[in-house]
Amino acid sequence: MMSFVTLAYAWTAETIEKKSRFIASAFPIRSEAEAFTALDGVREDHPDARHHVYAYRIGIQVPSERFSDDGEPSGTAGRPVLEVIRRKGLTNVLVVVTRYFGGILLGASGLVRAYTEAAAAVLEEAPKLLCAQMCDILVSCAYEHYGKLMHLLEQTGLRLYDAEFTEAVRFRLVVRETDVPRTVALVTDATSGQATCRVSPPAYVGVTDAGELVRNVWLRENVPE
Repeated sequence: MMSFVTLAYAWTAETIEKKSRFIASAFPIRSEAEAFTALDGVREDHPDARHHVYAYRIGIQVPSERFSDDGEPSGTAGRPVLEVIRRKGLTNVLVVVTRYFGGILLGASGLVRAYTEAAAAVLEEAPKLLCAQMCDILVSCAYEHYGKLMHLLEQTGLRLYDAEFTEAVRFRLVVRETDVPRTVALVTDATSGQATCRVSPPAYVGVTDAGELVRNVWLRENVPE
């Protein structure tokens, strides 16, 4: 089972190099079409900018990668941005660096440094999202078992979602596919076999640092076999 790290949501950061403004915009994407939609949005937001350099990386095993210098000297802009994405270990990410020329030529080495620093700044600041194939476990248990069960689950670092208190207690657990057997066993043992667990098929789900779930982080046709 493969996991990957992308961005939790879009982020921007700005750097200045010899009066030129470099506005780096980073986006989580799932396809080339989404990448170009986001790129078009940046161009619309900054119609007067001289350059919209970009790079993206999509996929896990053999990522699809693309970059553009957008009029900057070859090799001084798009590739350095792509190299930053690679070094950060990210995928399903687009970075667009918009440049407003400040009147001072930077030279080839200066451009490489400026675009590298702009991409690094936005990706360092942007909130990350760890994504893995996960399963929902819908649990139903009696009230008398809920307190003990909740305590045991929290001790293992599991978070309960969507709790309902009707004739029984129902809640949702979201765990990695490989953790399903031991999680079901924990629930079963803690309730002497009286709780029920319904397990959904695995799907890629992202989890933020705060434990929030983000679904639909991977297009179905892109899921590795």
